[in-house]
Amino acid sequence: MNDIDTVLSFLAMFDQKEALDLHKKLINSAIATGVRRFAPSEWAAASNSGIAHYQYKDDVRKYLEETNSNQHKIEYCLFQPGIFTDYVGYPRAQPKHFDTFSMFVDFQNRRAIIPEDSDAPVTFTSLRDMCRLVAHALEYNGVWLTVGGMQGTAFTVYELISLGEKLRGPFKAEKISNEDLETRNVTTSWYPVIEHQAVPDEMREQMSKGILLEYMASIKRGVWTVSDEWNKLLTDFEFTSAETYLKDVWL
Repeated sequence: MNDIDTVLSFLAMFDQKEALDLHKKLINSAIATGVRRFAPSEWAAASNSGIAHYQYKDDVRKYLEETNSNQHKIEYCLFQPGIFTDYVGYPRAQPKHFDTFSMFVDFQNRRAIIPEDSDAPVTFTSLRDMCRLVAHALEYNGVWLTVGGMQGTAFTVYELISLGEKLRGPFKAEKISNEDLETRNVTTSWYPVIEHQAVPDEMREQMSKGILLEYMASIKRGVWTVSDEWNKLLTDFEFTSAETYLKDVWL
């Protein structure tokens, strides 16, 4: 890593221990070779989200805090954009270098799955906007804040469905009850299938249902409402609103 200023991690795997161990090796190597800045594999919800398959993100954050506790060794930022708007554009809009798949609000088939008794906002940021913002962050002359939230658009799930109906026509919405969340039971007539290279075919159904339940529970907890540190630091940066993005895709 000699002569490298910044390392960005995009490690994504379901083995939480392996993800943490790989990050530790990456961080230690970066420090040993004089890397100035590091961004762990965040790119999603707020910290301490309680989302099972994101546990490694919090463990990596704690490791970075411990690493710098007695002496500053590396500057780092947790880039947190919420949910990528691109997922809601699936399958009509598919980024070249990023795997997307159907979400709990499915514009293509005009249907949605929502948690019972929840109206918490969800932050949606387009993948392109996040990439553009990170490019600006690399050129930022100040010290990176450790938490780097960015807000494209904050929607409740109901507002997103309303936009979907405006663009696509009536939606059928089904609810995941609080009891279903507690018993880890998916009773809806459908569920979004996770099409990701890290998910083996034989585990796809089980993991897809599990991740749906994690999304429903985490939306209720409000952890998809991320902060806006980068909005405040980069005041001239213009985000593409979710409505503008989705109109371009679906109209």
